[in-house]
Amino acid sequence: MKLLVTGGAGFIGSHFIRQMLREEHAVCCVDKLTYAADLQRLQDCREHPAFSFMQGDICDPAAMKEVFEDFQPEHVVNFAAQSHVDRSIADPLIFIPTNVEGVGVLLEQCRRQGVPFHQISTDEVYGPVSPAEEQGRSEQALLLPSNPYSASKASADLLALSYFRTYGLPVTITRSCNNFGQSQHREKLIPMVVYHALHGLTIPVYGDGQQRRCWISVQEHCRAVATVLERGRPGEIYNIAPQAELENLALIHRILDQLGGGHHLIRRVEDRLGHDRRYQIDAEKIHRKLGFQTKGDFEQELSRCIGWYAQQWRP
Repeated sequence: MKLLVTGGAGFIGSHFIRQMLREEHAVCCVDKLTYAADLQRLQDCREHPAFSFMQGDICDPAAMKEVFEDFQPEHVVNFAAQSHVDRSIADPLIFIPTNVEGVGVLLEQCRRQGVPFHQISTDEVYGPVSPAEEQGRSEQALLLPSNPYSASKASADLLALSYFRTYGLPVTITRSCNNFGQSQHREKLIPMVVYHALHGLTIPVYGDGQQRRCWISVQEHCRAVATVLERGRPGEIYNIAPQAELENLALIHRILDQLGGGHHLIRRVEDRLGHDRRYQIDAEKIHRKLGFQTKGDFEQELSRCIGWYAQQWRP
């Protein structure tokens, strides 16, 4: 299959490209190369005969028209997004062009050429669940995003579904919980904690640190997306199962324990605006309909992840 992967120089997109090349798909990566992108993530892909790269902005219709005409993709997978919640709170308007308008540009190009489209979304579009809720949010749940980032992702999901319902464009959406793994940007929780601990820097913890988040390795997430591309039904949304659920502070303590200390660096800071206490999704659908199950052991994968960052940054 010829895959056009947008945002492929980002954390998750680069892992997905590597997996698709291993499975002998042809991949064209398009990336604007913002601060969160890094071509080093794709260094081992650059010489692969089935890989090509174009620097471009998904908000630019002319540029996207050119890449569609040159590459002739058989499927588009959109990882391109502004994704850091803190940045969306500080400067919300920068999230609208890429996360909403760019998705519209891709959808319109897909419609014109009849190319199926897959949108990478997030569990944050559902908003928070209460600590007492045992059942997570299903794909039929109302969208109740709490911050500009998740609102922009919810908007993109609705726009994508409108192209399926109005034009019959084959569209699928996956909504995953927090990803972890190698080569993530240092603004994200796990690499941030490792870097700060190794360099003796303060480790900020919002509020009481009891916010609960679900986690899945980036490899498992990419495997789930590949399953949806292969067997998913157009017009459908699939939640991707978490491997574990942890309070933020508990995760930080696990990281520091593996590094051999640094707990004294933890500092409580004022809680983030609109900070959701807990996310939880129900991933029964992808299990039942597509047969996807997570395989990796969370503790082992987390330990390998922490070890990789420590090796990169240990003074």
